[in-house]
Amino acid sequence: MSSSHIPPPRPAPLADRPVRVAVIGTGAIARGSHLPALRQLAAEGGTEVVAAVDIDAAAVEAFCAEGGVPHAYTDLERMLAERRPDLVTVCTPPTLHREQSVAALRAGAWVWCEKPPVPTLAEYDAVQAEEGAESGPYSSIVFQHRFGSGARQVRRLLAEGALGRPLVAHCQTTWYRDTAYYAVPWRGRWGTEGGGPAMGHGIHQMDLLLDLLGPWSEVRAMAGRLVHDVETEDVSTALLRFDGGTLATVVNSVLSPDEVSRIRIDCERATVELTHLYGHSNADWRITPAPGVTADEVAVWRDFGPDEPSSHLAQLRELLAALRAGTRPRGSGADGRTSLELVTSLYKSAFTGATVRRGEIGPGDPYYTALHGGAPGWAPAVVEAAV
Repeated sequence: MSSSHIPPPRPAPLADRPVRVAVIGTGAIARGSHLPALRQLAAEGGTEVVAAVDIDAAAVEAFCAEGGVPHAYTDLERMLAERRPDLVTVCTPPTLHREQSVAALRAGAWVWCEKPPVPTLAEYDAVQAEEGAESGPYSSIVFQHRFGSGARQVRRLLAEGALGRPLVAHCQTTWYRDTAYYAVPWRGRWGTEGGGPAMGHGIHQMDLLLDLLGPWSEVRAMAGRLVHDVETEDVSTALLRFDGGTLATVVNSVLSPDEVSRIRIDCERATVELTHLYGHSNADWRITPAPGVTADEVAVWRDFGPDEPSSHLAQLRELLAALRAGTRPRGSGADGRTSLELVTSLYKSAFTGATVRRGEIGPGDPYYTALHGGAPGWAPAVVEAAV
């Protein structure tokens, strides 16, 4: 694998060729999720993976050799200048996302960034400030649980009011992580992982809940550090009110041997429930009608169509369509910010004991620039230099 110092000719218009993609970070998520999706779309003629970047030269060379990627780099700026990708997928730790996303946007590339998007609302807003005013480039976040046939059908039913008004909801991400998991030095630390299970694990289900039910208005939360010797929490609970009046409970845990991801929404005419772990298909959704609902209505509700599981591939297909059309993709801008704002507000409520309302955290608020907000007992300890 090699890279020339001479930039290639500027690519032809997108209408005449595959989308040129570069992968930043060559760890597990790049190998297990991003590259397979990109290779599938390449086989269909939709993408061409032109380069990969990693600070570990041996790792990026191996990634490129195994994945058939022609150019390996250890320097992001050089790759952007020489390869001129249309899209970069960011698969690095959260603390690197801002710098790398900004570099790509300034080079004219769209960005598809793994969650958590960035460690703070301040950094998210800084990335958004680099986006193009019209037709991009845009930065979108990997929230693949929103995508697929099941989520699409339930979103439509709720939006059209077919199930009646949503009344009560439950959002659960109860997973298990042992001591060995947190022995990795960067885990459980605000500065490197960005947050605990609310940020790093439960954000997917919370994002899907918000995508289905719309804007939230206020949150009241608690958090605990019950088992693990970490800076962040290892469990949190929250009460959430939506603009439409729906009340919800949210639980995020890494202390739960019986692991499950679940969303349940009780509406006037039906209960809809999703139960899975790391991804869902049509079979993972269940709709239970209220008394009086006709069998014909239920049959329509349960017709999810051909099964398209939630996946990186499902989201990437939609993202590429937006890129070609020059339209803002889902999971970007204000839409991509909503989950991070909820997580930030959950932490502020848990650490202050106050109800937090949507929109109240902005410049000047300590939680805008650090998810721990400097709260006693939660902020990282400051080690004073010896005199």
